[in-house]
Order: sequence, then structure tokens, then C-alpha cells
Amino acid sequence: MESGAGITNERLAVVLKDPSCFGQFRNGSNPWMARYVYGLIFLFSNLLAWAARDYGRGASVTLEKLKVCAGKSDCSGAEGVLRVSLGCFIFYIIMFLSTVGTSKLHGRRDAWHSGWWTAKIVLWISLTIITFLVPSAFFQIYGEIAHFGAGVFLLIQLISVISFIRWLNDCCQSEKNAVRCHINVMLVATTSYVVCILGVILMYIWYTPEPSCILNIFFITWTLVLLQLMTSVSLHPKVNAGFLTPGLMGLYVVFLCWCAIRSEPAGESCNRKAEASRRTDWLTIISFIVALLAIVIATFSTGIDSQCFQFRKGDTQDEDDVPYGYGFFHFVFATGAMYFAMLLIGWNTHHIIQKWTIDVGWTSAWVRIVNEWLAVCVYLWMLVAPILLKIRRTAEPV
Repeated sequence: MESGAGITNERLAVVLKDPSCFGQFRNGSNPWMARYVYGLIFLFSNLLAWAARDYGRGASVTLEKLKVCAGKSDCSGAEGVLRVSLGCFIFYIIMFLSTVGTSKLHGRRDAWHSGWWTAKIVLWISLTIITFLVPSAFFQIYGEIAHFGAGVFLLIQLISVISFIRWLNDCCQSEKNAVRCHINVMLVATTSYVVCILGVILMYIWYTPEPSCILNIFFITWTLVLLQLMTSVSLHPKVNAGFLTPGLMGLYVVFLCWCAIRSEPAGESCNRKAEASRRTDWLTIISFIVALLAIVIATFSTGIDSQCFQFRKGDTQDEDDVPYGYGFFHFVFATGAMYFAMLLIGWNTHHIIQKWTIDVGWTSAWVRIVNEWLAVCVYLWMLVAPILLKIRRTAEPV
């Protein structure tokens, strides 16, 4: 028994010492390397969904012969995206169910998560192919479920971003780093506020060319109000969160507002940049590629941030503990599969999307705006909740 464990540990040491990416992939026992392989699978799913949407009309003829399209003119567009999304979702759900609860290295579930790549790639490809044989009626149901799954992904991402900002602020305010980071904190906070104000001014210039653009004026003005509200609450004597967290949250909120207005469909007089984006030039293509990579990076970074969702923070980690939550990692990618589908179809299964565009439409714009408002609510609650709980405990009779 001991010799078997020794052989396993010895093999693991050999694997981890192999510096080549091919060696890590071939041996398949490094959970850190596994993250990037799952990320590549997710990226290929995104690219395949985009190809099915923009260039998949030729394949619809074959599917019509198989009587999969149920009398529809084609299976491309939004439905093609949903088919690829479903295959990706099922793959990561299978990985979630088979790895959730894994706590120690060297076990069977750890080996399954970090290895068996040939079997898993074949599984992913097979699931993607099978989804193109499913009747169209099923994807109306999946499209509605994907709205909910994408919302779950946005909420997880939101909590992850806010937790990172608060963690960064706590590190800078700790006794160990307070003096050393004081100047850097003030510099970053000041820069953040300057960028926020500049962003608001530019949005007024770009997206409110006429006084009749009441909706955009409301979005931008309310963003400015929320920025002031976050700053006021953070600087309250009972909260005392400093300038850094509201400054960084301000950047995030202004970015979400900008994304919301950019998502407004072309043809609106208040969003002339959207009208310009209807021309498929090199800038449009680059913007699309950057947006697609941003989806993958956001999913990847959120997936490895399982610690911000742990209720017990004080537990020490042993050497043989898994470096990140495998189940949470795959769950984020599963919801991310629904999220990229919603972005590619504009959160509307009946919405016609132009080539080389992503996250465009009034539904997309309102989803971004609601996400912005929810971000502020979650941030303020994370600031106020400890104080309210403390007051409640004090008021309770002994």
C-alpha cells in the first residue's frame, strides 16, 4: 500500500518537473495546466458558435433533409448558437457532477479533472455534434433556460469582482502594508475617479447628441449618482472603507454603463457609433475578437475564484488539497456557455444579428444596465451588512 502511494507521488513529481506544455498535457496530472485546456475548449466553443451564426447557413440544408429543422427555413443564426452552447453546457455539467466535492489531490476524481484529455475532447465533440440532431422545438425551451443560466453567471462574476476589489483594499489597509501602500492607494484612487469623470463626460458627448436622447441621459446621469452614493457610503465613519474601493467600483460601473449604451441597436440617432459599426471594417472585426476573448478570460478568471464563495474563510490548506474548487470551476464554465450564447444572439432568440457583432439589441442594453444597478446594490450591501448585523446582535436581549 505504501509502495503504491510512493509510486504515485514519484510519478506526480516527474510530471510537475516536466516543463513542456506537451508533457504536461500528455501526462495530464497537473490541475494548473488543466485550467488552460478547459479554457481552450471553451474558446473553441465560442468560435464554433460564432461560425454557426454567421456562416452556418450552408449546413442548414443538410439538417432540413434530416427533418431536424421542423419546417423552419434554416437552423443557422440564433438556433445554431444555442446548439453549440448546449453541447458546451452539457460537457461542463458532466465535469461538474463528476468533480464537485473533490478536496484532495492524487484521487480518481482529481485524475479525471486533470487528465483523460483524449476521452474528454471526444466527449465534447460528440456532444456538440449530437445537439445538431435535436429537433428545433427543444431549443426554444433551452433558450429560455439559458437566460436564467446567463444571469447566474453574471451574478457570480459580479460577486467575484467586488470580492477582489474589497480584498485589494483590505490588503492595502492592513497594518503590514498601510504605510508602504498609502501613496499608491491615493494615486490609484485618484486616477480611478479621474477616469470615471472623464468616461461620464465622453458618454455625454458621444451618446447624447440631441436633447431628445432622454434614455441615454438618464443612464449616464444615474451612473454619476450611483458613483456619488458609493463614495458617500464608503466614507461614512461607521463604514470607513476609504477611497480605493468606490473608485475601482466606479470604473466597473462606468464600464457597464458604456457597454449598455454600446449595445443599443444600430439606427438609433442617440447611438451614432452603433450606426458606424454596421460597416464591417477591420476595427469592427478587432472589436469582435476582443469581445470574444474577454468572454473567455472573464469566465476563466471567475472559475478559479471559488474562495470568495466559501463561508469558512479561516481553514488552513494542506499540501495535498486541491488548488481550486473543481466543481465550482466547471459550474462557472457551464453557466458561461449559456452566457456566450446570450451575447451572440443579443439575449433574444428571435433577434437577427448582423455579422461581426456581439451583444447588440435593446434586451442586451437593459441587461447591462440592470447588471450595473445590481452591482451597486451588492457592493453597498457588502459594506452595510456587517454594521447592521452588529447592531442587531447588540439589540438582542442576553
